[in-house]
Amino acid sequence: MNRVINKIVSEVSKIIVGKSDLLEKLAIATISEGHVLLEGMPGSGKTIIAKAFARAMGGEFKRIQMTPDLLPADIVGCAVYNMRKDSWEIRRGPIFANVVLVDELNRAPSRTQSALLEAMQEKQVTIEGETMPLPRPFLVLATQIYTGGEGTYPLTDVQIDRFAYRIEVSYPDVDEEVELLSRIDYIDEMNIEPVASPKEVSLAISEAKKVKVSEPVKRYIVSLVSKLRSAEEIKWGPSPRASIWLYKGSRSLAYMRGREYVIPDDVKDVALMVLSHRIRLKPEYEVEGVTPSELVERALREVEVPKA
Repeated sequence: MNRVINKIVSEVSKIIVGKSDLLEKLAIATISEGHVLLEGMPGSGKTIIAKAFARAMGGEFKRIQMTPDLLPADIVGCAVYNMRKDSWEIRRGPIFANVVLVDELNRAPSRTQSALLEAMQEKQVTIEGETMPLPRPFLVLATQIYTGGEGTYPLTDVQIDRFAYRIEVSYPDVDEEVELLSRIDYIDEMNIEPVASPKEVSLAISEAKKVKVSEPVKRYIVSLVSKLRSAEEIKWGPSPRASIWLYKGSRSLAYMRGREYVIPDDVKDVALMVLSHRIRLKPEYEVEGVTPSELVERALREVEVPKA
């Protein structure tokens, strides 16, 4: 089933110029069922990447544009009164999809942001006391605008921790942007064919869980997280969710690479996307220009790698 994931990535590559690393990371997120915080400047292709990925996997795609006046019911749905039937019925919101792009998440106030917590953590929503499961696979991709601008509400640490991965979407280089111009009409037509089905992706998710993670590799994962927690520059470090997603992410990467076991290099390759957004620096080190990514890379250099 790992060939199914490769087919999805290959199909999306037809309209995405460059960014092969980004597509691999999205595939990791899909197989491990981890939600993604997409960060980058406006116009870097985040929406089209999410939409193309959903179409290639044969899933339903929904986009939610966050605004300061958006209500939780606009995301999860609400109960409405049907006058013809003389009864109340549930109207489902856009969260009921396989891939949900939440655009400019931090433009919505905390009350509205919190509507995503149950969906992201438990893959279900509750409306008027009725709990309903979400489609599987289920993946939330959220973007942010720079905090501090007009009408922005910073994400709480609880909300940020619900995102398994943080992926930076950069601008293309010169050659890639020239190629983008050459292919723009083809890209606008979104000529992406479904090369898989949600059922096949769900099977791949189940298969990835069979990949073995040895005791030394598990201890390596925990040692990386513990190293960051004890760093002088950090106000508070990664939660146990960081260890969990290092475990799940490296297992999914090993599966994509055709292995039945995880090696330390798999852990290293997912470390930045799992750990960097879970670190809060002390103010004095922020002023000095220290970044979470630098601390993650230092931990990778200093923590002893297991032999096997």
